[in-house]
Amino acid sequence: TVVGGGSGVGIAAMIDNSTDIAMSSRRMKMDERLKMQEAGRAIKEVVIANDALSVIVNPQNKVSKLTREQIEGIFTGKIKNWKDVGGDDMPIVVYSRETSSGTYEFFKEHVMNRKNYASSVLNMPATGAIVQSVSQTKGAIGYIGLAYLTKDVKDIAVSYDGKNFVNASVANAKNKSYPIVRPLYFYYVSSKEAQVKSFVDFVLSDKGQAIVNEIGYITLK
Repeated sequence: TVVGGGSGVGIAAMIDNSTDIAMSSRRMKMDERLKMQEAGRAIKEVVIANDALSVIVNPQNKVSKLTREQIEGIFTGKIKNWKDVGGDDMPIVVYSRETSSGTYEFFKEHVMNRKNYASSVLNMPATGAIVQSVSQTKGAIGYIGLAYLTKDVKDIAVSYDGKNFVNASVANAKNKSYPIVRPLYFYYVSSKEAQVKSFVDFVLSDKGQAIVNEIGYITLK
């Protein structure tokens, strides 16, 4: 049985002993690790794939590239109008994942330089909801895992040095030219290794990694 809800939900389920494998798009936090330690339960961390995070806008938006600083400004609420980043005079509507999401955490840490999201940011319960909202809102911006990218939204080229702007793609993630890439994890309790090992081994096998590639994530090799 597979249940969604975000990385934090999966890790909490592992701490509560109500799941065999917690899937996460962020590393376990220190307080989560301490809870497991205090309960005397050793954990195993396995990287099963990588994922590029794509920054998306509505296809009608003429902006096609942003620097990391501009993205930070938009998500922290400093930049409120598209005209300030080379677009039309139109308010920016910002969509984010909810706080229990590993993607929310990763984006905050690696793209926003650990600064807080603006209070005006609209939190969405799932990536599909962000895609739908951005596709229907002319002034919208959001971030999603590359596997969710569709033609209903436009992927923005991102630059961390202000000179080289790169779009999210499997190839650009693999050659490390695209800057927003993160590992995807399986976590489980060591005592459950016998039950979960064959599944974890399958995911890491050539056959499993072919599925990773098919879905739009980035294989380990």
